[in-house]
Amino acid sequence: MLRESVRIRARVGNLPGQFALEDRMTGERLLRFFTRLRGVGDLSYAYELAERLGADLGRPMRRLSRGNKQKIGLIQAMFHKPPLLILDETTGGLDPLVQEEFLEIVAETRAEGRTVFFSSHVLSEVERVSDRVGIIRDGRLVDVEPTRSLVDKAFRHVRLVFQGPVDARPLAALPGVKDLKSDRGTISFILYDDLDEVVKLAAKHRLLAMDYEWPSLEEIFLTYYGGDEGGDGS
Repeated sequence: MLRESVRIRARVGNLPGQFALEDRMTGERLLRFFTRLRGVGDLSYAYELAERLGADLGRPMRRLSRGNKQKIGLIQAMFHKPPLLILDETTGGLDPLVQEEFLEIVAETRAEGRTVFFSSHVLSEVERVSDRVGIIRDGRLVDVEPTRSLVDKAFRHVRLVFQGPVDARPLAALPGVKDLKSDRGTISFILYDDLDEVVKLAAKHRLLAMDYEWPSLEEIFLTYYGGDEGGDGS
């Protein structure tokens, strides 16, 4: 494998969370340097990425803002269309419109069948672009799931609105009901179990509205870090 390290690296695109670029080089000179290392024939895709991200390839790195350096970093990682792309906290310093365009590029990369390892604490981004999610806790990989599957088996936010005040104690006694709050005719709680018993109890009263919301990936992530993986604090 050591003998093949140059060839392997040419087939990988990488942008770490902390990186440095040669201050005296322009973005274009840097990319031309990488074309030789990676055996790429032209910079056509690099120019396309630069246009989409609004990157200035003609100025020396030392004259660029953090956000513009981040754009150059992204382009150098992606312009040779590697089979494997590794991105760590890549949207820092980018304005919202550029972040949106970058996520579109990641989605296109995934659709082409190339692999993207995408690490981010902005979990709405992870939920949007990832097919599978790995959760790391205390330096250990504690779960790997398809994104949708991870959400499906997690808790739900439930809100019931009744015509008048309702005794909330039967609902609070149901298995899997946590953090129940009752305010006159409105009862809200987190549900870790099946909805069937909740519906049966609610149907005994005049129900005006019912909200049943999926958790965000961020909320699921926090249960792992809060020691609440099974919904019971274990």
